[in-house]
Amino acid sequence: MGERDIHVPVLLERCLELLAPALDRAGALHLDATLGLGGHAEAVLLAHPGARLLGLDRDTQALRLAGQRLAPYADRTRLVHAVYDELEEVLDGAGIDGALFDLGVSSMQLDEADRGFAYAQDAPLDMRMDQTRGITAAEVVNTYSHGDLARVLRVYGEEKFASRIAQAILRERGKGELNSSARLAELVRDSIPAPARRTGGHPAKRTFQALRIEVNGELAVLERALPAALDALKPGGRMVVLSYHSLEDRLVKQAIVGRSRSTVPVELPFEPAGSEPELRVLTRGAELPDAAEVAANPRAASVRLRAVERREPADSK
Repeated sequence: MGERDIHVPVLLERCLELLAPALDRAGALHLDATLGLGGHAEAVLLAHPGARLLGLDRDTQALRLAGQRLAPYADRTRLVHAVYDELEEVLDGAGIDGALFDLGVSSMQLDEADRGFAYAQDAPLDMRMDQTRGITAAEVVNTYSHGDLARVLRVYGEEKFASRIAQAILRERGKGELNSSARLAELVRDSIPAPARRTGGHPAKRTFQALRIEVNGELAVLERALPAALDALKPGGRMVVLSYHSLEDRLVKQAIVGRSRSTVPVELPFEPAGSEPELRVLTRGAELPDAAEVAANPRAASVRLRAVERREPADSK
């Protein structure tokens, strides 16, 4: 991913279309839980002159750059250094009309060589989205046991050769600390049988994904954040989530399903008042990008989009 991707928010028009009915309301409050460089947020503020923005990001550099981008809308924006599972404290009881989660690592984080996210360039093994706190990827690969390393790679990277890669890491660190992203990528490549290296992209892709998820606690954070965001949605409010691998999408689906299904027995010919599902699903399963979207923005290739609306109470209709 290069500079051309940074300024192209993923599925921008579709996100705007889905959020519009909720953000057209007077004084609407929109939560961008993963602000990044502010591309989606800028489009929302431009499309909805009456809407206000609450933008969260754990990356202080992203917040600074997004603040510059959104400066023309400063009177309608509040940007907060926070992980999105802290949104309940940030909102402090306020309801939201719209919410957007654009999950995973950002283009900026991949492009910044010294962050250690990318296997294609050498850098210190950091991988923290918030460089002010938390463990680094170097600490993970240099201190975890074989069993713990293999578990991280297998569960978070869905890596079939997790045990072999973990063993190679332990052998390497026996010679001295492993701190180089390029050296780690080389170890992973050499640990995977040649036939398996010929398909599925770069051999280190799954290992780097797994370490990034472990370092940033991404799945645990998401599991806490989604219910909090859904709880904060006002009636008629809408939430859109963009996820980039099956582990994220599975959590999104789980958070939605329980609140969007009727609990009324199927044999009952009517739905009693007050028993309606809390959410209305706005997408048929997970929406995938079309060829034109991927051509315009390669980052969109693996995206899955899900969206919901909080139903209006039955007695208000």
